Amino acid sequence: MERLCQLVKTGFKSLWRKSLVAGLIAVSVSATALQPAHAQRNLPIVRDAEIEALLNDYVVPLLKVAGIRRNRVDVVLVNAKSFNAFVSGTKIFVNLGAIVDSDTPNELIGVLAHEIGHLAGGHQDRLRQQLDRAQTIAVVSSILGAATVIAAASQRNGAGARAGAGIAMGGTELAQRGLFAYQRTEELAADRAAVDYLNATKQSSKGILKTFERFHKDLSLVRDRINPYRLSHPLPRERIAALEILAQQSPYFNKQDASSLQVRHDKARAKILAYTYGPNAAENAFSNAKGSVAHQYGQAISTFLYRNPRNAIPMIDKLIRSSPNNAYYHEIKGEIMLQAQDAKGAVKAFSDAVRIDGARSPTMMVGLGHALVLSGSEEDLRRAVGELEVAISLDPANSNAHRHLAMAYGRLGDTGSADLATAEAQFYAGQYKSAKQFAARAKRAFPKNAPQWLRADDILRFKNPKS
Repeated sequence: MERLCQLVKTGFKSLWRKSLVAGLIAVSVSATALQPAHAQRNLPIVRDAEIEALLNDYVVPLLKVAGIRRNRVDVVLVNAKSFNAFVSGTKIFVNLGAIVDSDTPNELIGVLAHEIGHLAGGHQDRLRQQLDRAQTIAVVSSILGAATVIAAASQRNGAGARAGAGIAMGGTELAQRGLFAYQRTEELAADRAAVDYLNATKQSSKGILKTFERFHKDLSLVRDRINPYRLSHPLPRERIAALEILAQQSPYFNKQDASSLQVRHDKARAKILAYTYGPNAAENAFSNAKGSVAHQYGQAISTFLYRNPRNAIPMIDKLIRSSPNNAYYHEIKGEIMLQAQDAKGAVKAFSDAVRIDGARSPTMMVGLGHALVLSGSEEDLRRAVGELEVAISLDPANSNAHRHLAMAYGRLGDTGSADLATAEAQFYAGQYKSAKQFAARAKRAFPKNAPQWLRADDILRFKNPKS
């Protein structure tokens, strides 16, 4: 009996977790140039210096009023077209689709303020406690139900067996509903916190209301078939009702974004559209604003990606002449030059980008390192090693940086360092088996307990995650 109850307990725990995850997935559906980054399973992360800098400018004032240190939070871009953002640990994940679908900076800032509300409120830690509580309810119900089934079966009582199954499934349903009710409360709390942060930073709450209106319209065809008790988020109309009066009372409700910020926001949207939505997406999106900076930017990027990269050079040069100290224009020119197989031109463009960039973006340094590797002279290869080592010190998990560093060391004849850099690249790309193979080779090339030997040993000792 004890063994059977343990099996039932384990089975229902697994079933409960699967059913809960299915519920969470069901409700979440509603809600460089763009270089692919290290793999996080099923989460396609991208890196882009320009868009990361823009989002950094969005979140810094909000984090300050929320009492959160900026150096404790990272904003991560996710290559997904759905309008969604979420927090995990100390990271705020933002889908590219959320940026594209936000017509104004204020709409996206409202979403970021909501996610910061979750961080400041400690909602993740409390959610884990609620998960444990809900799981306990489900497991106890499953054991009671199983005991009833066993007793009924021994007496050949079909009705009793069905009742026992009902107890087990009913407990799971009760646990799920309780958890979702708790999450809905936390979502409303994060909404309220977002309005407070926006007021404290003298920004409008109109954008977050517009986002909820968008969600409300998206649900128009299925609204009548939704069970509100099986949602982890309140219905959009409920969220609007809870915030509308409060938001409209703010003296900043009708305040508009600065025109310079709107231009940066539109350029980020144009870049994402060009890279991820197809050859004409950026130009079509800004067809009513032909000649605007965003339209020109999107057209230049689309031309180099999908047409003739050499035809994109005069387009980006025109933008550089209009704003010679824009590091991101020089960065894109470097990408264009690489595509046009002009490594020397790419080195010049990326060098200008790194020199101008005040944020010391490791993504730009990686671009320069890549161009220097392709340029091929021994002097350029040694410079590439220097640039890439600095980039890695700022962003250790950048698999592209390690990959280009491996190429540089390989061409310089330093096979041990090349193997170690390859192991690092594979490790941060989630290719652990291959990483261990290269680490084993690298380990043999260095003296025991040397820094390189120790790092190779760390990779070899790493235990692959089960899931």
